[in-house]
Amino acid sequence: MKFAKIAAASALLALSAGALAAKPTSIVFQGNHETAAGIAFTEYLVKCSNGKTATMTAWENRRKWCVGNELNDQCERKQIKAAKAACDAA
Repeated sequence: MKFAKIAAASALLALSAGALAAKPTSIVFQGNHETAAGIAFTEYLVKCSNGKTATMTAWENRRKWCVGNELNDQCERKQIKAAKAACDAA
């Protein structure tokens, strides 16, 4: 019986931690840019549910969405996944 209570409490704690994770509330276009090497990218500002903001960039004609101002390892194929990662990093 005690084990069941501990398991239930752990499950509720895990669910509430997931609910508290910052989520993107808006994605706002900031401008088109170009790297020193001549590679074009687009910059966006992500507003998060925790009140913070984060930068996200789109590369390869919006086929790669990355957290931050660079083409990096934190890239996704979907805009919303990158926005969620940006809020988690903020």
